[in-house]
Parts: sequence; structure tokens; C-alpha cells
Amino acid sequence: MAQTLRPNIAGSLFATDHKPHPLQDTLLAVTLVLGATAFTTGLFDDLHLVSSWTGLVGIITGASGQFVSETTRQRFGLVLGLGAAGVGFFLGMAHGGLFG
Repeated sequence: MAQTLRPNIAGSLFATDHKPHPLQDTLLAVTLVLGATAFTTGLFDDLHLVSSWTGLVGIITGASGQFVSETTRQRFGLVLGLGAAGVGFFLGMAHGGLFG
């Protein structure tokens, strides 16, 4: 009955393999920052250049991060960043586009 005393981390959303992944974690952080920036600046009409370009770069960074991600934690964060970057990109495009 030893299995009842151990926590089940195999099904955890933030499960990791306890190995360092510097490339994947960097892509995750960049995607989250770009997504938050694109979403925030997408709410303002005058900042459409910032929101559209950061959203586009965030989408590209997040998509490349999805190709090399190895853990569920990385994929979860990348999907959040991709969603925010996509919304920010489309709001920026609706407010004036990539070139004004």
C-alpha cells in the first residue's frame, strides 16, 4: 500500500521531467511576454503598430516553441501566450494593421 502515500504527479498539469530545457523555457517566456504586450496594447487604437507586430512575432515564437516543447507545462504556457498574441495581433490589424 505504499502507492497511497505518494502523491500522483504523473497527471499534474505542470508535470515536468526534472531536466533543464533552456531553449524551450526561453521560447515560453518570450511568447508569454509578447502575448501579454500584444493583448494589452491591442486594447488601444493608437498602439496598433506595437500590438500587430508583437502579436505576429509572438505567434511565430509560440508556434516554433510548440514544435520543440517537451513538457505539459511548456505547452500550457505556450498556448496561453499564443492565444494572447493572436488576440493582440487581430486587434492591432483591426485598428490599423502592420504598416499604419
